[in-house]
Amino acid sequence: MVVDAVNQSAAWVDLSAANTLRLPCRVEHYAAPTTLSNLQAALHHAHAQQWPITLLGGGSNVLLPPTLMGMALRPALDHWWLERREESVVAFVGAGVNWHSLVMALAARGLWGTENLALIPGDCGAAPVQNIGAYGVELSDVLEGVQVVELATGEARWLSVKACQFGYRDSIFKRALAGRVVITQLALRLSEHPRPVLGYGDLASRISASPTPLAVAQAVCAIRQEKLPDPAVLANAGSFFKNPVVSDAHAQRLLQAYPQMPHFPQAHQHTKLAAGWLIDQCGLKGHRDGAFGVHERQALVLVHFGGGDRPGLLRFAESVANAVHERFAVTLEPEPRVV
Repeated sequence: MVVDAVNQSAAWVDLSAANTLRLPCRVEHYAAPTTLSNLQAALHHAHAQQWPITLLGGGSNVLLPPTLMGMALRPALDHWWLERREESVVAFVGAGVNWHSLVMALAARGLWGTENLALIPGDCGAAPVQNIGAYGVELSDVLEGVQVVELATGEARWLSVKACQFGYRDSIFKRALAGRVVITQLALRLSEHPRPVLGYGDLASRISASPTPLAVAQAVCAIRQEKLPDPAVLANAGSFFKNPVVSDAHAQRLLQAYPQMPHFPQAHQHTKLAAGWLIDQCGLKGHRDGAFGVHERQALVLVHFGGGDRPGLLRFAESVANAVHERFAVTLEPEPRVV
């Protein structure tokens, strides 16, 4: 059943097109509410029917099983607006707004803050869950607050950035609030004054001396399109593994053997490594095993050629992670959420 607010029972809905890896999945019931009140009504109906609830966004960072019982809920609140304040502009954004479309619209209006996050797939409601980041910027750098609705009660409330407990690809929504709330709205703090972040990769070399946010966003798009496959053409979930963080001592040992290894100093005597580089050094770029493979241009991306399922993907991912661990003694963790 595909409805705004669920009000009746119906049998099985195909979610294969609702995840960018296009893993086969069927769910008993599906709701895509477009308003806060309809979302609350859907929750009430699911509780009355005693259905378990699975939250979905744009499907770009999720690994779905072949079968889901209960109701899949995808917030489709797709409105956003701007409010001007003394020192900034705040964008209030519904969870169902497409993230990339929002970034480009804000950049076209001359608003700084999200331009480095262009072309990240998915809906805005999913962005805080893993604290999306790219090219030296994370969502937490511009986020002012998150509106959530308690799954158990339907009560809406706002969380501050501090309450979200953001970390690298991490947040309270992956931990204490996992499965307890649904994100319905974001508040993003933007600026009309130039504040480009150009220190990552070759981004600066593609930008003029006086860039606009739109120019930065377009440069980010060009770089990503050169390196990453389009999920609409070749099924994938973007970066499949988190960039691992190891102790400085471990990083120094690796640098003695691999002086060209990319590495990024972190707090508390730790160093972040580039997972894609590690996988590439294992000779796995372009490697294929049946339905799944490592992308030929970006080793951090696992792709689905068709005909596979989640167990097969997880086995393939484990084989890649094992190869990295055997060579570098570094553990890779998957980035997508396993439902």
